[in-house]
Amino acid sequence: MKSTTYKQEAFDYIIVGAGSAGCVLANRLSEDSAAKVLLLEAGGADWNPWIHVPVGYFKTMHNPATDWCYLTDADAGINGRRLQWPRGKVLGGSSSLNGLLYIRGQRQDYDDWAAAGNAGWDYASVLPYFKKSECQERGGDTYHGTEGPLKVSDLRLRREIAERFIEAAKAAGIPENRDVNGATQEGVGYFQQTSYRGLRCSTAKAFLRPAAKRANLTVVKRAHCQRILLEGKRVVGVEYRRGERLERVRARREVVLCSGAIGSPQILQCSGIGHPEHLREVGVACRHELPGVGENLQDHLQIRLVFKTRCRTLNDEVRHPLKKLAAGTQYLLTRTGPLTLAASQVCVFARSREALDRPDIQFHMQPLSADKPAEGVHSFSAFTSSVCQLRPTSRGVIRITSPDPAIYPSIRPNYLATEEDCRVAVDAIKMARRIAEQEALASVITEEYVPGTRYQSDAELLEAARQHSQTIYHPAGTCKMGHDPLAVVDDQLRVHGLEGLRVVDASIMPVIVSGNTNAPTIMIAEKASDMIKEAHGRRE
Repeated sequence: MKSTTYKQEAFDYIIVGAGSAGCVLANRLSEDSAAKVLLLEAGGADWNPWIHVPVGYFKTMHNPATDWCYLTDADAGINGRRLQWPRGKVLGGSSSLNGLLYIRGQRQDYDDWAAAGNAGWDYASVLPYFKKSECQERGGDTYHGTEGPLKVSDLRLRREIAERFIEAAKAAGIPENRDVNGATQEGVGYFQQTSYRGLRCSTAKAFLRPAAKRANLTVVKRAHCQRILLEGKRVVGVEYRRGERLERVRARREVVLCSGAIGSPQILQCSGIGHPEHLREVGVACRHELPGVGENLQDHLQIRLVFKTRCRTLNDEVRHPLKKLAAGTQYLLTRTGPLTLAASQVCVFARSREALDRPDIQFHMQPLSADKPAEGVHSFSAFTSSVCQLRPTSRGVIRITSPDPAIYPSIRPNYLATEEDCRVAVDAIKMARRIAEQEALASVITEEYVPGTRYQSDAELLEAARQHSQTIYHPAGTCKMGHDPLAVVDDQLRVHGLEGLRVVDASIMPVIVSGNTNAPTIMIAEKASDMIKEAHGRRE
């Protein structure tokens, strides 16, 4: 039987989740030496050495020691398949096991957020926060900073097939773009990654580690938040579980949820904050009616194309034990080689149709191929060309199925549920093939292995998209920022109708950004920290 301990100590701020956003907030809020900050993390320390090796995501994803190991419900849009949704359960959260890719999205994403009534979230307002966090290897300019703790570096790996892919994309009419986080996003070029000298730069390393020595910051690991404590309409603390003990702690100023697009709505719903009918169905008393909690779920669905080649790819470099040993030795001695590989090498941002005013699809090109990462690479030379729709119009939902926070919620992505999303999926496959048909690639491709040339008509290509697609690990939107009936937080990220509670993570995105979500989540936390300091007075 669990015992409950009521802690006498109170904190000014309680941050729930030491992930991409939580580590940033812990650092920035504890800069005020007079403010006592508590950071709760359900996972453990980031001691696993694979966390710090860039290619280590092959070992940390789907590993229950570091990953929540979520699984979606069966989804009709992808032929009833269920997808694994990795989410970090460790200091640094998903920044400790993601693909390290540094992408901010498009300026129009943020301008659209502001146009929808979210004051202060236009591109001109958020750009300083991107720059504030960044330590750009290439140096500073209008779009990049060099004084921040987050290291952003060029890839330390170059391979012939990647160069060929870039040339093929250019031949297909896509402009070259060396900085897709700069003046414009459209184009093809190499990704940058959050690493430094061959080691991952998670938010735990960049933000939390420098702040951990501060006397006013307390970090509690293996602390799984059970619910938020309310007195009327004011949030006064949280209850969390450590082993068999339930502990409660009070917040003098604010509780800040940073538990991600799955965890934050789950905690709210388990606390009685959500849609009354849904809460009643699962046996939770409604403490505060907020029907948008868990709604508006969005994700980037990538359609995978694999091409066999007659030229060598990374498959040839890492599939044999001796070659793995050689790659490991190279990494240990020089911090270069295959073990520095981010999730992809080459990115493409393009328009699926010429009439569009900005890119609506993104490619992640990998100089290797595999059915599943845990199973190892294929026994033949090949590369992967994955393409996703940047701004899907389908919407899913996160809903608890039990009052018990240990029971995972229902995750219903609702992929490819709209005509628009289906059309873009078909056009995206056509563009992937158009790139592959250019001489730079066509001269070395021997076969389209996945999905295969038997898929030709639009109906067949849509079927290929439904069957040969995976999440790209970007859940967002489930605690939507805005002022409409489904909005959960306002433009200060305060939960509507409650005092002393904010949500700060990717769940607040009204519409998912046009690209990878880690850098935008860090930006959201940087901006939120200033909002919170301004609300309570800066004393740095």
